[in-house]
Order: sequence, then structure tokens, then C-alpha cells
Amino acid sequence: MTQTVPDSPSLRSAHLTRIALIVAAAALLAIPAGALFAQNGSAPYTVVETGQDYARLQDAVDAIGAGMGTIRIAAGRRADCAVQTAGDVFFTTDAPGQAVFDGTACEGKAALVLRGRSAKVAGLVFANIAVGDGNGAGIRLEHGDLAVGQSWFRDSQQGILTADDPAGTITIDKSTFTRLGTCAFSSGCAHSVYTGDYGAVTVTRSRFEAGRGGHYFKSRAARVAILASSFDDSAGKATNYMIDLCAGATGRIADNWFVQGRDKENYSAFIAVAAESRSHPSAGLAVDGNVARFAPGIDRQSVFVADWSGEPLAIGANTLGTGLKRFEKR
Repeated sequence: MTQTVPDSPSLRSAHLTRIALIVAAAALLAIPAGALFAQNGSAPYTVVETGQDYARLQDAVDAIGAGMGTIRIAAGRRADCAVQTAGDVFFTTDAPGQAVFDGTACEGKAALVLRGRSAKVAGLVFANIAVGDGNGAGIRLEHGDLAVGQSWFRDSQQGILTADDPAGTITIDKSTFTRLGTCAFSSGCAHSVYTGDYGAVTVTRSRFEAGRGGHYFKSRAARVAILASSFDDSAGKATNYMIDLCAGATGRIADNWFVQGRDKENYSAFIAVAAESRSHPSAGLAVDGNVARFAPGIDRQSVFVADWSGEPLAIGANTLGTGLKRFEKR
């Protein structure tokens, strides 16, 4: 004779718990290891093309190698960096403004040291990067093309610093550069952006603000386009020019907004052309459609465009505040 065990709430609960554990274990076995890392947040970098996850950014970059690939970076603040030596790498995130590289530089240079064929950067934040020679940057570009979009650079010695690559191009769009630059080192000043002798540099829809020394944008590139951007120096400290095309350049500076602040190392000009050399021609450089003035309460004289090239620039219609002279040869 079979004895029936009385049903009870406690027995039903225990039975359901065992079933739940069995189901969970089966599901766990079906999930790839990389997906588990992504779920618990221990692997913040994913190479999109392979689906492989990595705990270190350098490992993800090395996995792409000389090929082409995209690294998706999870939200979070990380003391990490990487060096790209080959290939084409796209560094991006699903959470723009929330993936932060904080305070760590590879090779004593930058959070991203780039010398491959090309690199793209989108949605990332670079903060608090400083090195012994005063050139700590969010990005150090040593070779190849670079495109930066919707990224933030702040509280570092430099935002972007590059070497020379006359065949290369740089584009910066919808990005912000805040509290960058310094002249506290014997090697010279650091700047918010400083590009070497590149073929062409384009800056669009970007903001430069509250510099801490040097220039906001300094470039030795042969051709430039600086368009629809703002240079707000009202909270700057010991800053210099807003745009310094120190070796001369052709191209266009148009539809930008400039405000010069009180605390300046050099307030004699907003834009400087060929102040250090005439390595590139400047004839026809167009400067038009800009608005420039001093911050409220400042009463001084300055020059909107100061030119050392001696070539005919195309200075068009610009809206200039009181005390600003349109153009001056130096």
C-alpha cells in the first residue's frame, strides 16, 4: 500500500527552488563565457566583429592587429590605456559621455597612442591625464588618419597632440576641450589641441573653453578648416592665442564664436598666422562669418587676425566687438 505524503507550502517552496536552480544551471551552461563577462561587467571591451570580450583595452587592440575592427567600450571610469601600432581601429561606446579614461597614459604619452593606418574615436571621455614632460594627452597621434566625434577632453595637460604625417588627415567634430594646456614645463607649452605637420585638419561644431595655458588650437598642418565652433576664454588662465597656425596654412576659418578672457599670457591677437615659420603658403586663407569680442568688463585693445606670412589673406566680413582691430601685419 502506497503512503501519500501530505502536501504543504514548505514542501512546494523547496520543490520550486530546486526546479529554479536546475533551470538556471542549464541556462548558465548555454551562455558563452564572453557573454557572461559582459553581463557582470568584468570585461568592458568587446571587439564587435568577433564578439570577443577583453578585460584590457590593449588586448582588444592587439586582437585586431593589422586588420580592421571596432572596439565597443562599456560605460564606466577606467585607469586604462592602449597603443595601436597597425590596422584601422574604431574606438566607440553605446553610452556616449559615460565611458571615461581617467588618469593613465601609455608610454608616458596618452590614453590612446595611435600609429596604425587609421583610428576613429566616438563618444569617449579623456580626463586627468598628466605625464612628466608636460605633454600628457587624451590622444597622441603619431601616424595615420584620425577622426574624433562627440568626445570630451578635460583636466589634462593636452587634449590631442600629434606628430607629423603630411599624407594624413585629422577631423574633429562635436567635441569639447575643457581646462587643458599648461606652460609650467621647461619643454614648452602644451595646448588644448596641437597638431603637427599634417596634410589637412578639420574642426567642426566643437567647443574649446577654460584653457589653462598655451593655445586653444595650434596647428602646423598645410590646410585647415575650423568651422561652426566656439572658443570661450572667459574662464581661461594664462592662455595665449585661440587659433595659432604657426607654420602658415590655407583653408577657412568661418562661422565661429570667440570670447577672449581677462587672464592672458598673451592677449595681442585672437588668430595668429605663420608666427613661427612660413613652411606652408597662406595666400587665400579665408576668415569670415565669425563673431569675436572680449568677455564682459574687459577694456583692452587686440587684433582679430595677426599675420606674419606677408601673403594676401582673404579676411571677409566678421562681427568684432569694441577694441578689436580687424587685421594686422607683423
